[in-house]
Amino acid sequence: MNLIKITHDNLELEHICCALADKKDLQVMSKKNWLKERLDEGLVFLKCDVQGKCFIEYIPAEYAWAPIEAKDYMYINCLWVSGQLKGHGYSNLLLDKCIEDSKEKGKKGLVILSSKKKMGFLSDPKYMKYKGFKTVDTANPYFELMYLPFDESINKPCFNKAVYEHKNIPKGFTLYYTNQCPFTAKYVPLLESMAKERNVVFHTVHIKTREDAQNAPTPFTTFALFYDGQFVTHEILSEKKFEKILINKSTEKSPIL
Repeated sequence: MNLIKITHDNLELEHICCALADKKDLQVMSKKNWLKERLDEGLVFLKCDVQGKCFIEYIPAEYAWAPIEAKDYMYINCLWVSGQLKGHGYSNLLLDKCIEDSKEKGKKGLVILSSKKKMGFLSDPKYMKYKGFKTVDTANPYFELMYLPFDESINKPCFNKAVYEHKNIPKGFTLYYTNQCPFTAKYVPLLESMAKERNVVFHTVHIKTREDAQNAPTPFTTFALFYDGQFVTHEILSEKKFEKILINKSTEKSPIL
């Protein structure tokens, strides 16, 4: 299987797997612009030469857009093999290449964000454990930081204390998001529009810098929705799913409607 590494030279030409095929689509452009700015920081986007979502994206943990402390580790943003591509060993191929590359670069190990059970947009804990990863830290309500040390004597990574501090999150809905995932470029404006039409208090916090991401109140900075300071979901919501959340909240005693 041929592997393709995204570089400045081929970024505009290559399909980045998780977005639409149209190179001029807003989601594609948003993701590629984000990638372009990260490549010089050591980000690696490696994909299998197949039609479909089959790639791994990782970066030195010091440059990760996540509130973690993992000096000298490599942080895996995303490992995604979907649909009919599953069951062919592609996940092993991509992860093994990441391990090999990380060791060559002198890293102490790998870190990845997972959950208590398999959930969308987060790594599969069962698979990660099969590959030797261990849970090293947790954050409510279900986030787990998993790591694969190359040397058991090294310091263990952990979440930044910011993930436990929600005091400054305003009342109503507050959505934290980045452009790391292409889908936020489409769905965040849709959710904002829905909230405005329904006269719902809805704040958006567009995380635009690594520093802000590393001090965010959520382990998953790509998309994290809070309500009155309480975490609601990390799932990038469609209009239909957000509508259900609005209906549920409207039955509670709250100032949003």
